[in-house]
Amino acid sequence: MATIPLTKRGAELLKQELHRLKTIERPAVINAIAEARAQGDLSENAEYDAAKDKQGFIEGRILEIEGKLSVAQVIDPAALDAGGRVVFGATVDLEEEESGDAVTYQIVGEDEADLKAGRISVGSPIARAMIGKEAGDVAHVQAPGGVKSYEIIGVRYS
Repeated sequence: MATIPLTKRGAELLKQELHRLKTIERPAVINAIAEARAQGDLSENAEYDAAKDKQGFIEGRILEIEGKLSVAQVIDPAALDAGGRVVFGATVDLEEEESGDAVTYQIVGEDEADLKAGRISVGSPIARAMIGKEAGDVAHVQAPGGVKSYEIIGVRYS
């Protein structure tokens, strides 16, 4: 499995989710299964089926997170020194050339991406167009409505 880039913040969020799943969710579903078993006939017990389904989801998510963390390459944006270039973890201020709209995005891993919070995946078209560029450069992005051009106003590593 290839390495997965994560910001320090993203790795911490995955660790917190893993801890919650193992210490809270897993014991709760085990108790729910035990209670459903105590009710008798399991063949027609909807609570038992629901608890088993939830247990399968929880165990699958635990394995998924453990797998990602085992191959994660954790990058601390504050420790980066990329000479003003756009790299993974950087926060980029952009201005859409046609409309003049200003936007700010941080380039993060897939698991961390949240457009409403201004975090875009490193694999997204706009992030790929910006990687390696500097303030003053223009990134051209193929969008469903045609090519959009964004001028890079500033690059921060925080």
